[in-house]
Amino acid sequence: MREEYRVFQIDKQDTVATALQDIPSGERVHIIGNCTEHSIVATTDIPVGHKMALKEIVSGEEILKYGVCIGKAGVYIPRGSWVHLHVMHSVYDERSSHLDVKTGAPGDIRYE
Repeated sequence: MREEYRVFQIDKQDTVATALQDIPSGERVHIIGNCTEHSIVATTDIPVGHKMALKEIVSGEEILKYGVCIGKAGVYIPRGSWVHLHVMHSVYDERSSHLDVKTGAPGDIRYE
């Protein structure tokens, strides 16, 4: 039986939804929660707990989750792709924009 991939959209205005499991690129993903659409195709691999773009997001555009702005796109983000610190700047914590996306380690500190 084929796995059903899902993301959760919190608010109808949200431009991102949260992956409920690891999602491989190319898979059709069902959007659950307070959504306006019902499915989308993943254009990149998306780790569990991370965000998926529900629409094309242009550089500088606000990224909405919980119905509020959580950051701004640093680059163009295609619909269906992984949204994380590598493509956005957080409005909550200026420092989070400098963290390594895999390890969470600060990239603005040198250890010698």
